[in-house]
Amino acid sequence: MSSRNSKLIEQLKKIDNLEIIERTSDVKRLSKDFYNYSPILEKKLDGCIADLAVRPIDQNAVKKVAEICWEFSIPLTLRGSGTGNYGQAVPLFKGIVMQMNCLNKIEEFYPETGFVKVQSGCLMGDLNKELEKYGRELRLLPSTWKTATIGGFIAGGSGGIGSIRWGFLRDPGNLIGLEAVTINEEPKLLRFDAEESEPLNHAYGTNGIITSLLIATDIKRKWYSIIIDCEELNKTIEILKTCTTAAIDLKLGAILEKEIVDQMPSWFKGKSKSHKILIQSTLGGIKTIELICKKYEVNSFLLGEEDKLTNGISEVVWNHTTLHMRAKDKNWTYLQMLLPLDKEFELINSLREKWGKNILWHIEAVAQQGVPRLAALPVIKWHSSDQINQIIDNCKKLGAIIFNPHVLTVEGGGLGVIDSDQVKAKLKFDPKGLLNPGKLQGWEIKDEFNI
Repeated sequence: MSSRNSKLIEQLKKIDNLEIIERTSDVKRLSKDFYNYSPILEKKLDGCIADLAVRPIDQNAVKKVAEICWEFSIPLTLRGSGTGNYGQAVPLFKGIVMQMNCLNKIEEFYPETGFVKVQSGCLMGDLNKELEKYGRELRLLPSTWKTATIGGFIAGGSGGIGSIRWGFLRDPGNLIGLEAVTINEEPKLLRFDAEESEPLNHAYGTNGIITSLLIATDIKRKWYSIIIDCEELNKTIEILKTCTTAAIDLKLGAILEKEIVDQMPSWFKGKSKSHKILIQSTLGGIKTIELICKKYEVNSFLLGEEDKLTNGISEVVWNHTTLHMRAKDKNWTYLQMLLPLDKEFELINSLREKWGKNILWHIEAVAQQGVPRLAALPVIKWHSSDQINQIIDNCKKLGAIIFNPHVLTVEGGGLGVIDSDQVKAKLKFDPKGLLNPGKLQGWEIKDEFNI
């Protein structure tokens, strides 16, 4: 691109409401996310830097950038706040990084349905605060929700806080529709309903430039946080599963093995050296949880209303658990998986026999198609890529479904299979393959889907 660099910048400067970022330090920063959670991705991605970055302020600027990228055949990588862990926002083939955070308006709230239409660059923390005015809140939140953008979460995330009730982003009913700009000779802003949006949901921005979203929200509740101490890991699983099947409202349910607890912030770990169960429920639900604790003869500690806590348990769950572990020792990495139903502890025991304390267990309660399940984000002491691959193979043989955070592609980080609808959407809306190239594995066999 260097030979065409001056012409490209000259064309970009003609676009109204577009900031062009050329300073090397800024471009380097905007070419990174938190892929360094994975030593494998760190090795692959450390040298990947865009030629320049741009920041559009309106949809017309987005369309103009797409038009120029088409004309020059320049790769275009989309970026929100860069809170992802899979290298979703990293440009593999240089080109332009387009940060979407200036498209941050909340366009409309629909009181009859609770749906909200919001631009993709809106921070989830800002969106949640605005929804409070309508007595609503976001259904699903990553642990980085205060700084993550809603578009980045839809394009690169999967679930998080709230998944105990609402499942995952791709479950029907969470994403109602979206608007996206195509990248072809005449880029267009297209509107997609829920069904049409599916190929763009969790696609890393490989098949359309999402500019706004229509998402479902939940009724705003006062969530209370409670911590349960337990000496036996198998008992923590039993207690958490009992809570998830109780007739109560839940926002969050997690288990941290005591060796993980010991590495968490001092305000959280306290004096107890036991495993901990973390739950968010309504005040009425807390009463039921306390009865469950009495039945299992374990101690519980009510922290209070989550929104009013200086430090809440939302700060030590999902990938914030990994964040805190890595703050103490960078040799910790992690995996993501859905544990086999009713055989969770068998899997943990089997892996413990082989790997010992090289794997420490962090479990999250989720719903899969409405059924309560347990997912896990175990932290793993890094030794080699062979070790990680062996652990993955062991987990698969024991019935776990792996969402691999040590690979670059949409498919690898998901269910591991090519989604023909995602490939067809890219062929239709990005026929040159300019959007985030290298991240959609199915593009390598696109000719099989070309009609």
